[in-house]
Amino acid sequence: MRSTKTFTLGLLFAFSLVVIVLMATQLMSNTKKTTDQAPETPTENVPPSTDVAGIAHNPPSMDDVPEGPLGEAILRGYELTNDTSNVLRSEAATVEDGEARVNELSCTSCHAGAGLEEEVSSLVGMTAVYPMYIGRSGSIVTLEERINGCMVRSMDGEKFAEDDEDLDAMVAYFTYISEGIPVGAELPWRHQSNLDDMPIPSVADGEVLYQKSCIACHAGDGSGTGSNTGPKLWGKGSFNDGAGVARLSKMAGYIQNNMPIGAPNTLSDQEASDLSAYILSHDRPEFKNHAKDWPNGGRPSDLMTKELRQQLNDGTIDWDEVLGKNK
Repeated sequence: MRSTKTFTLGLLFAFSLVVIVLMATQLMSNTKKTTDQAPETPTENVPPSTDVAGIAHNPPSMDDVPEGPLGEAILRGYELTNDTSNVLRSEAATVEDGEARVNELSCTSCHAGAGLEEEVSSLVGMTAVYPMYIGRSGSIVTLEERINGCMVRSMDGEKFAEDDEDLDAMVAYFTYISEGIPVGAELPWRHQSNLDDMPIPSVADGEVLYQKSCIACHAGDGSGTGSNTGPKLWGKGSFNDGAGVARLSKMAGYIQNNMPIGAPNTLSDQEASDLSAYILSHDRPEFKNHAKDWPNGGRPSDLMTKELRQQLNDGTIDWDEVLGKNK
């Protein structure tokens, strides 16, 4: 009996040894396989991937505007953006009311293709960046307030009322063309029109270049050929001196980035500076609330107000002071 029990225990012990040997062999095999597949360079020395997807300028087609009230508002907003002065003036009660409502420009005069063209001050993504703080206002500004800011400055006209359906329509349009862009996104197509380090301009050279290269679209006297073909650049009907492009550096940057049509970025800094000074040396409507701008400081020195226009034309302007030079 004892012999049988001893034999049984012996068999179990032998079987256990076989199992242990098989498991050890498999473990060694797996370890070697893992080691063979591992990279030669330690993981911690592998640089992280820098392939980060950016924000694409890819607004939806106007052919895909939804039906119904929302779609109607979007289309109205597009119309107002693309042909601002003609639309609003045509709907005014009188010619005088229309002229007071808006000047002879359109949003497209600065924001090509109703703000859909990436390279010319695109409006795509505006609903993703507003509300935002604007130093000129000294406060956080909503998109509606920003639109109205353009209406009284670049369009030298009147604000929309807070409950105006046209204001809602423009916001609906900007929201539609900003589809898919997250709030707070960095938009690479923004803030392109600025010449930070302007050379001291020559108005005389700017006039020569203007007459040579600009009159086909903007006419010799700056009266233009149309809000979307060659906007009026000075005088009654153009933007007032509270507009962003009434600053020398902004105008020069816009000219360099976008002009002449079909050949942007071909003008030198000096040529863009000369043209900017020539254009802004002319009289234009005066903004009535300069004193309220930049309440927290930081007022730019290159804003071509009536006083600076006079200094420019009588030769007393201090370019070092205006352009922030220290020469």
